[in-house]
Amino acid sequence: MKHTIALVDDDRNILESVQMTLEQEGFLVRTYTDGESALQGLMARPVDLAVLDIKMPRMDGMELLQRLRARSAMPVIFLTSKDDELDELMGLRLGADDYITKPFSQRLLLERIRTLLRRNEASRAEGSGAAPAGLMARGNLTLDETKHQCLWKGLDIQLTVTEFLLVKALASRPGMVKSRDQLIDAAYGESVYVDDRTIDSHIKRLRRKFRAMDEEFDQIETLYGIGYRYKEA
Repeated sequence: MKHTIALVDDDRNILESVQMTLEQEGFLVRTYTDGESALQGLMARPVDLAVLDIKMPRMDGMELLQRLRARSAMPVIFLTSKDDELDELMGLRLGADDYITKPFSQRLLLERIRTLLRRNEASRAEGSGAAPAGLMARGNLTLDETKHQCLWKGLDIQLTVTEFLLVKALASRPGMVKSRDQLIDAAYGESVYVDDRTIDSHIKRLRRKFRAMDEEFDQIETLYGIGYRYKEA
């Protein structure tokens, strides 16, 4: 089955060029030139992944992502201005799964899209072992890979693909320290370069999501200069 990709950018040259590349690679593509029309279109007809520019008229990419995240955990890649670290960090804090700076290689974008789609499918694939397929229980935490569902004390925590894979990587070995490089490999794969601050931003967002449900949540511990570990509740 073909995957459907949404491209949202007010630069029509970028839209047409990237759309042509993706369609040549077998993807179905929908394009939007502003945030408002994209929001309406994506709510009416969801896609498998969205690529969003940040600076757009009629609702910028940041606001569009916030509104999408209120209803959807679809993978999202941000297109940011060159050397604009603020855009990158804000995008990650709002729940983007990845970002690419302009000008960008279309081959690189294609690789990132395929990686995210593979991760999304893997996170929903059936697991194995003595427990029910795809189910992991660690104290108050339950992860169901087949449903892409995360429960904390029975409450549903809406996670993006990246966030889900990070929680899974940490909770799979409670008490053991995971370096940032190990977490990058778990969430992005070994073929994708992501710097340390990307993981730090995702961890901060994860903590906020869990603490919104439970103010006493402190299961994800930071070991400064080393990495993170999960403390079983």
